Amino acid sequence: MKASLEKIEPVFGSSFNIRRFTDIRNSGSGFWHFHPEYEIVYISNGRGKRHIGDHISYYEDGDLIFLGPDLPHFGFTEDLADDHVEVVVQMKEDFLGPDFLRRPEMQGIEQLFQRAKQGITYFGETKKVVGKRLDRMMGLNNFDRLLELLALLEMMARSTEYKLLNAKGLAFEVSAQDHERMQAVYEYVETHFQQEINLDEASRRVNMTSPAFCRYFKKLTSKTFIQFTNEFRVAHACRMLANDDESIAGVSFECGFNNLSHFNKQFKKIAGLSPREYRKSLRKVVQ
Repeated sequence: MKASLEKIEPVFGSSFNIRRFTDIRNSGSGFWHFHPEYEIVYISNGRGKRHIGDHISYYEDGDLIFLGPDLPHFGFTEDLADDHVEVVVQMKEDFLGPDFLRRPEMQGIEQLFQRAKQGITYFGETKKVVGKRLDRMMGLNNFDRLLELLALLEMMARSTEYKLLNAKGLAFEVSAQDHERMQAVYEYVETHFQQEINLDEASRRVNMTSPAFCRYFKKLTSKTFIQFTNEFRVAHACRMLANDDESIAGVSFECGFNNLSHFNKQFKKIAGLSPREYRKSLRKVVQ
């Protein structure tokens, strides 16, 4: 399971790259990829899964994430809300010179860049304020855009409204064949996770025997194919638990778990809370 290298070039007259999308079909993020640049992604609204390195989770009302270099990730948004905006900012660690981050005034931002190597998601006022300012950056000239980026990085560095995703990067060798294998595996799980996932079928789709596929998958992701599938299912369950009309047993079966006890065990193992506790935590956020 390997990602393809995405080559990113800054726009003319700028030391970093910024893009704005109102249609995620044009965002170019719908494949498993990585790049040596740091990346800020702001999603104004909508919901979807975060699949970053070996981390899978779900977000409900937009997202603001900061990813370190060579951290593989997949497209994020599944369902759009009205007036959807996605802004992507990409920069290299030395985008302002090799020693810039080592200046005393940049200490907070240097620490932010270190945290970003695990993946960061922001919430609360930080997500709201930074997101709006990122969206407005597109209308600035190159010099003011740079000053605004530095101001936003400082704000993100000082904020306490964040959570580390603890995503781990994977060792990659760029290969078209490996890219195709990852696409095939991901598409199979995405379209069949509500049913019984068949290891032989997953192996067949990448032209490998089941034992060879299991070794290949574990070596490159540090987890088994079944672990990956369960994490995908639990991420979808997190989305469904936001709807109080759906029983926990119903969520379990809708996400491909045919045994409620097994669902409860896997959910707590992956999410850190039982499904009931997770639903209660969502109610507190709404209140």
